[in-house]
Amino acid sequence: MQMNRLFQIVYYLLENGKSSAPELAKKFEVSTRTIYRDLDTISAAGIPIYATQGKGGGISLLENYVLDKSIFSEKEQEQILIALQGIASTEGENADELLSKLSALFQIKWTDWIEVDFSDWNKNKADQIFAEVKKAIFDRRIITFSYFGSDGQYLSRSVKPIKLVFKGKDWYLYGFCLLRSDYRFFKLTRIQDLVTSAETFIMDMSDLPKEKMKMPHYNSVSVTLKFSPQVAFRVHDEFSDAITTDEENNLYVTANLPDHEVIYHYLLTFGEHVEVLSPAHIRDGIKEKVCSILKKYET
Repeated sequence: MQMNRLFQIVYYLLENGKSSAPELAKKFEVSTRTIYRDLDTISAAGIPIYATQGKGGGISLLENYVLDKSIFSEKEQEQILIALQGIASTEGENADELLSKLSALFQIKWTDWIEVDFSDWNKNKADQIFAEVKKAIFDRRIITFSYFGSDGQYLSRSVKPIKLVFKGKDWYLYGFCLLRSDYRFFKLTRIQDLVTSAETFIMDMSDLPKEKMKMPHYNSVSVTLKFSPQVAFRVHDEFSDAITTDEENNLYVTANLPDHEVIYHYLLTFGEHVEVLSPAHIRDGIKEKVCSILKKYET
């Protein structure tokens, strides 16, 4: 996201000449401090950008400067364009405009061969939450929200947002939770009543965990499943490897699934079209869940 903005700032100055930090901050919807940080990054990259004080002053590039496309190899140019096309769904028209400009700069006839769309089929509150969290990350503002955790607790959280992470099929916020005094992942769809505070924070990158960020995980168990032909489309969608069939077109899969309560919630989405063949404790767990459901409908 930052790289996208850096290119936009350079192109904006190339096209418009001189500007001020507040003007750039307003245009790119970030704080003035963020703009100065971006300018330092641009300068460190060897692009001749400078600021002058007083009347008629401002931020500008060296006169007659042209962005040198030769600093990128042909493969790197293609990778930049692919990456921009990938984030276009979250950045909207700005990314599309930048994609066109860089295609012209690199003199690459861009083929629209891939489309990445992270949005759900039905627009929902997660879209608004995504936009608000993204802005809070750029502005370095603490956010507060109510969060429904996997442990069943519904608590108010205050978080220093660091980045948005797309994992599997969902968006997560990664940040420092002030309640737990530790780094945590928060699934966007579980966030309620989000408020961006006026309080800012300074993120020292050296304070971040040294190891690579890891999503919460559960111990896995090897499960053998039998599916009816009616859900064959889901089986092929969700279990791409080692699917076998019998003469009646039933499907058989052995897969590693979480040895946790979530496995029952997942398997029950297949309704009567799935049978757990092994292991015994997962099979027994499904029986208990089904019996518990039946009790709710007894008259």
